[in-house]
Amino acid sequence: MAGVALHPLPKVVAGGATGNSLLAALRREDYLCLRAELEPVTLARGEVLHEPGERVRHVFFPDDAQVSLLVVIESGKAIEVGLVGREGMVGVSLALGVDDSPVRALVQGAGSALRMKAGGFREALARCLPLQRELHLYACAKLAQARRTAACNHFHRVEARLARWLLLTHDRVRSDQFHLTHEFLAEVLGVRRAGVTTAASALQRRELISYRRGNIRILDRDGIEAAACPCYEILRKLAS
Repeated sequence: MAGVALHPLPKVVAGGATGNSLLAALRREDYLCLRAELEPVTLARGEVLHEPGERVRHVFFPDDAQVSLLVVIESGKAIEVGLVGREGMVGVSLALGVDDSPVRALVQGAGSALRMKAGGFREALARCLPLQRELHLYACAKLAQARRTAACNHFHRVEARLARWLLLTHDRVRSDQFHLTHEFLAEVLGVRRAGVTTAASALQRRELISYRRGNIRILDRDGIEAAACPCYEILRKLAS
């Protein structure tokens, strides 16, 4: 995959690897069984890790990278049904015995991750029951998140959905500022660009965010939580 740069292995701490919560939930001895198969990479914003129907050749455990999971329809348009950061894994279909990706996995926030080849992942999964348990629980949570996101996208106002999405992104990054274009936000929220512009302007007028040339800064986290639909709290709990 072009744009992926290798760097040294992260240190191992008791209970797992630095950064990714799924790996950190494993006992040290279980994580050490996986370590030889884990390859640190840097993911570039805009990079596509999987396409729908494409065979999953690697799984990814993000640290500070963020990956949008998008459902793509016949016209080529896409809408986000999930967001993966350091709490999870990209390629979870392999844990359920499905080799092909059901979604497009698009890096929306550049950063580091641990990558594992599909074959090594299957072998690790077969011999490590704690990993199986963690990934089955995670897969169940992702399914619930996708269902809730689909309902949210249908029933709730764009402004509330944008606030929800900003909060979920803020939870996964280590900064109050991140880069997101109107075009990208329109795609993940399933609305026209004008709808995103109107919603972002409303949040900016209330001094909850500043937004200039795709650079968003969170100014009032509590205010954004008040502006978001109830789905944020539900999705946050599912991801924890």
